[in-house]
Amino acid sequence: MSARTEHTTFDGLAGDIDCAIDWPEGPPTGWALVLHPHPLHGGARDNKVVTTIARCCVQHGLAALRPNFRGVGASNGEFDNAKGETADMQALVEQFALRHADVAAGPWVLGGFSFGTAVAAQLYSGLQGHRPRAVILAGTAAQRFTFRDIALPDDTLLIHGETDEVVPLDEAMGFARQHQLPMVVIPDASHFFHGKLLVLRRLVQQRLSVP
Repeated sequence: MSARTEHTTFDGLAGDIDCAIDWPEGPPTGWALVLHPHPLHGGARDNKVVTTIARCCVQHGLAALRPNFRGVGASNGEFDNAKGETADMQALVEQFALRHADVAAGPWVLGGFSFGTAVAAQLYSGLQGHRPRAVILAGTAAQRFTFRDIALPDDTLLIHGETDEVVPLDEAMGFARQHQLPMVVIPDASHFFHGKLLVLRRLVQQRLSVP
């Protein structure tokens, strides 16, 4: 995926946040935070959709952070329906900025898949200061785990599978309609984009190529 993957921890509100950082070959021009699917259903940072998005970010010169949520891998704590997870990610963003100020000062990308979209959407909505230049949500389940009003940028990239068996397309369209966001629908794609990861990758690469 990258020239080097670093394994590190950040301090979350429930203890350690286990995180992999995929570094590009050259000096990073910015960074990305990519969030994984539901922890109680096998979701983890090595999920193939998460790694596909992260790989695209690395190829665009970004350092890609793939944390494990509470209770996953070596991360401490228990599942908290996106509220605690969002607070943890806010802490991670702040700590990354302190550890790697030069990288964090560059443009950054916020991405999520499935449950990770709920955390990403609410993280974005509560951010102050340096906001992501791109928000990428795949298989969005943001509407299922809400504890604050969601406000997303107009150029948010929503990607959904036509035959999603976890979050039906009609439900995802309802979220897009509510927030007045366009959505890219991949024909015949399931929730996990089986056999469609190349299409997903192309869409993410196109978004990252936009200044």
